[in-house]
Amino acid sequence: MVTWIVVGVVLFAFVVLALAVRPVLARLPRLGRAALALQGRQAEAEALRSTAEVLQQRAGALQERMAVAQERLAVIKVKRGK
Repeated sequence: MVTWIVVGVVLFAFVVLALAVRPVLARLPRLGRAALALQGRQAEAEALRSTAEVLQQRAGALQERMAVAQERLAVIKVKRGK
């Protein structure tokens, strides 16, 4: 008699567990697609980051060239007496 009660409780627990897991398993395909989309966005963000780093380096180089040009212009102005 006790054995049947234990078996019934265990089976009831499995049924409750199955009912609780079913909605999660139903969402797995959507979660997989969302994960793939996020990985794609991450790759795009990394590409944009590397492009931004290159642009920042170019901007620094241009800033240095501009400073040199301003210095040369100042020297030219001094030589002309202005």
